[in-house]
Amino acid sequence: MDFLGLIDAGNLLYAQANGAPTQGQGFSQILFMLVMFFAIMYFLIIRPQQKRERQRRDMLDALAKGDEVVTTGGICGSLVGLSDTHVVLRVDDNTKIEFVRSAVAHVVSQDEGGK
Repeated sequence: MDFLGLIDAGNLLYAQANGAPTQGQGFSQILFMLVMFFAIMYFLIIRPQQKRERQRRDMLDALAKGDEVVTTGGICGSLVGLSDTHVVLRVDDNTKIEFVRSAVAHVVSQDEGGK
C-alpha cells in the first residue's frame, strides 16, 4: 500500500468515527432524493395536467345545441349540429361551418357577454 492509500484509509476511518455516512447510507439518501424528486414532479406537473385534460374532456362531452362557443382558431358562434366527432357552428345568419369536436376551445358563458 502506498502513502496515498494510507491517507485515504485514514480519512475514511476518521469520517466514520465522526458519524459521516457510509456507502450504504449514501445510497439510501440518493434513493430517497430521487423518490422525492419524482413525487414533486408528479404533484407539480403531471397531476395538474391530468386535471385540465379531464375538465376539457368533460366540457366537450357536455356540448349542446345552442351553446355559444369559441374555437381554437378564434371563431365565435353557436352550435347548431352535433355528432360524436364533429360540430356545426353558425357564425352568421346564413353561414355554417363544420369543425372537429376537439376544435372547440371553450364555451362562452352568459357572464362573459356572449353574442
